[in-house]
Amino acid sequence: MPAWVEHAMWWHVYPLGFTGAEPEALPDDAPPVPRLRHLHAWLDYVVELGLSGLALGPVFASETHGYDTTDYLRVDPRLGTEEDLVALVEAAHQRGLRVTLDGVFNHVGRGFPAFVEVLRHGPGGPTDHWFHLTWPEGAGPGTEPEYVDFEGHHALVTLNHQDPAVVDHVVEVMTYWLDRGVDGWRLDAAYAVPPVFWTEVLPRVRAAHPEAYVFGEVLHGDYTEAVQTAGFDAVTQYELWKSTWSSLNDRNFFELTWTMGRHDQWLETFAPLTFLGNHDVTRIASRLTDRRHLAHAVVLLLTLGGTPTVYAGDEQGMEGIKEERVGGDDAVRPTFPPEPTELAPGGWEVYSLHRELIALRRRHPWLHRARAEVLTCTNTRLVYRVSDPDGSAADRTDALLVAMSTEDDDATLTVPGAGPVLAGAGQLDDDGGECVLALPPHGWAVLAAD
Repeated sequence: MPAWVEHAMWWHVYPLGFTGAEPEALPDDAPPVPRLRHLHAWLDYVVELGLSGLALGPVFASETHGYDTTDYLRVDPRLGTEEDLVALVEAAHQRGLRVTLDGVFNHVGRGFPAFVEVLRHGPGGPTDHWFHLTWPEGAGPGTEPEYVDFEGHHALVTLNHQDPAVVDHVVEVMTYWLDRGVDGWRLDAAYAVPPVFWTEVLPRVRAAHPEAYVFGEVLHGDYTEAVQTAGFDAVTQYELWKSTWSSLNDRNFFELTWTMGRHDQWLETFAPLTFLGNHDVTRIASRLTDRRHLAHAVVLLLTLGGTPTVYAGDEQGMEGIKEERVGGDDAVRPTFPPEPTELAPGGWEVYSLHRELIALRRRHPWLHRARAEVLTCTNTRLVYRVSDPDGSAADRTDALLVAMSTEDDDATLTVPGAGPVLAGAGQLDDDGGECVLALPPHGWAVLAAD
């Protein structure tokens, strides 16, 4: 993993939704609309929040939502031009922000040129080998073949990842945009691509750009195996995401601590990409059954090991429910106002919470690979200690203590070795040599380790 990733914390944006782009591709003769410029007004907001990177969703030419790519080497005209994207990357870099792009390399849209050639030529065409095709008897030019699609979505045509031409094309695409200044890639649906494909692609990309950060979208399974067999720097930590909101909703911290144990095992090999929300899931503020626990979720994100990502709007406590229907993602992919001053006034308290905890994490960069030791766990109470795995046992400066309660009444918890309260609301007392923390109902606190 590149050394700079230790300090990385991302603001994740879905550009087509954020900028209010049309739901479908523009006509071929329509001029590009420079909507990526909309994001320039938000870069200082990201810096002031304390984050250090901009993780962009799909920006390449596509038919609808960006995940049905038609040209990886062309910025979607609904967002602008290549010059607009490069200008955004340069503006981000001027503010110290890194930028990643979303690479949808498992599948393409039906308008992808190589697939258009398949439909034009029929069997034996020059790009047949790019896809998994089954031709009907007597097929000729213009015949529609059966093909492997992505998870039943007929508009998403799965690429043949065993084909050298596909390998070469993905290497070209990744390198092309890294040459133009981007800092890394998210690999969409990486779990669906044979790992051997990435072992052929990534070494070639890294030969030209050794400092590039590459992480894969992986939903479940053995994350360490996924990283090691494919050669990713990291994968998305969906287990911790699910366990965070589920344990808070069920008031069952035992579920969370079990997941924290698995998370620590993965941290021995790599730092997972952690998150509370993204463009594919219901927003955390809507997922939680008790909004008083939104702070608890943010505390977990920003005190546990990993590379934290904040989905644009979550830092304002925005709500949105994903639904399994056409247009069901719209609520979690809204259009944002031209600049931050036009945000609804009710979200700035949640913003301040994020800013406080992001600042705390910036002061303790070792949290990127921190291990967590659970000191107290009941259904409704949790105390854990996070520490630098590379520090000595006697080095108490590289450790923090975190306590939280989901109870309706005041809670008193023993917090061994606690120093001053650094964030949250809690009263620390010495009870006969024991550090005792009083929390208000549904309270939490982050403390120094004395």
